Amino acid sequence: MRQNGRRTGRHGGASRARGVEGAPSGAVWLHGLHAVAAALRNPRRRLRRLLATPEGEAAVARAVGGPLPLQPERADPAAIAALLPPGAIHQGLALAADPLEPPSLEEALAASDGPVLVLDQVTDPRNVGAILRSAAAFGASAVVVQDRHAPGETGAMARAAAGALERVPLIRVVNIARAIGTLKQAGLWVVGLDRDAPTTLAGAKLGDRRLALVLGAEDEGMRRLTREACDELVRLPQTDAVESLNVSVAAAVALYALMAERLERGEPER
Repeated sequence: MRQNGRRTGRHGGASRARGVEGAPSGAVWLHGLHAVAAALRNPRRRLRRLLATPEGEAAVARAVGGPLPLQPERADPAAIAALLPPGAIHQGLALAADPLEPPSLEEALAASDGPVLVLDQVTDPRNVGAILRSAAAFGASAVVVQDRHAPGETGAMARAAAGALERVPLIRVVNIARAIGTLKQAGLWVVGLDRDAPTTLAGAKLGDRRLALVLGAEDEGMRRLTREACDELVRLPQTDAVESLNVSVAAAVALYALMAERLERGEPER
């Protein structure tokens, strides 16, 4: 029996995998222990098919901490690898699942009072996944991307996010400048990270404002219209030993700095 796209009840051991055909229509393959376990625990996921080695099944059952929501199919590591991009580290697990349906930006803002990250044409799925992981670690409400210039949900993104794809809304918008306008109307102060800005993030004295942090692509930074839509531009202090930080590293450093400021003001960790 299925409920909300899942087969209910305890699994009675793995069945034999049905070969190495692709994911069901509309689904993507998630792989790796953390990504698969987080998706299995997420009631908003429509789960389609779980392939597992004996070791992978045992590991994910421990991580989920209860009955698996669908019966795994036994597959050897080579059969799982054949479904995934070359070099994907799957740890004996591959889960076919439908992409998540994100909330609206307004819904995400109402659900949490953390900062929001806006990514202006960040296209590497691993960078987006790593940013989602930092967003979860430091209490961000959502990550906003432009639909036309951002990667779709992939196994590489989910693995880099280490489960955070299931916890932090990844919201796709048609127009970044318009989304920034929505954030401003909701009372957020929009701060763009720009390596040429005269003021550092700490020096901007942002106080207890709720912020939206805007980050551009690693090579080109924010586009002109995005930069002009920000309320303020700041930079992260760094030596001249490197020209710039990877965008996911910059996001993590900025989010940590904001959390440290909150803790100094006596606010609880979110």
